[in-house]
Amino acid sequence: MEDARAWASRPLDDVYPIVFLDCLVLKIREGGSVQRRACYLALGVSMDGDRDVLGMWFQETEGAKFWMQVLSELKQRGVQDILICCVDGLKGFPEAIEAVFPKTVVQTCIVHLIRHSLRYVPRREREQVARDLKPIYTAIDADHAHEELERFDEKWGQRFPVITQAWLNAWEHVTPFLAFGPEVRRVIYTTDAIEA
Repeated sequence: MEDARAWASRPLDDVYPIVFLDCLVLKIREGGSVQRRACYLALGVSMDGDRDVLGMWFQETEGAKFWMQVLSELKQRGVQDILICCVDGLKGFPEAIEAVFPKTVVQTCIVHLIRHSLRYVPRREREQVARDLKPIYTAIDADHAHEELERFDEKWGQRFPVITQAWLNAWEHVTPFLAFGPEVRRVIYTTDAIEA
């Protein structure tokens, strides 16, 4: 336990080009019964390109308020700046990040947004809707992505208005990765690195 505490409070690098923040729900045996707990994970990519688990925290549920505590702790442990922070679509999450690291670019996980979108689609049409969403997040820039979203809305907007609205609501945090080349886009478009 002493080693674990030392690891959890160790000093961190000043700058991380990319940090992935995501929460996994795990089953944990506690006092003779199995409980579901939210495991908050922060995975940083160092200036050398190495991945490092910055920390793990357990709570009963996931919430933006606790994420702000996590980010504050990272700052106390030496992190001065995060260039890009990749997160899921949790409400209030971008604001929590910007409160602690105001210059950080927040990138919403495209995979989470696609999964959220397909939740509203009948099984037999999911493949086609997913195919029609792809031109949005593979566009050459944000302007073209918006044109593709309008095209998607023309085709599917009547049946699934909630999908277009979800993308528009998250738009400010959906498009930052489009400013980068394909190599960087592949790294920052999803938080699935944490799940892996």
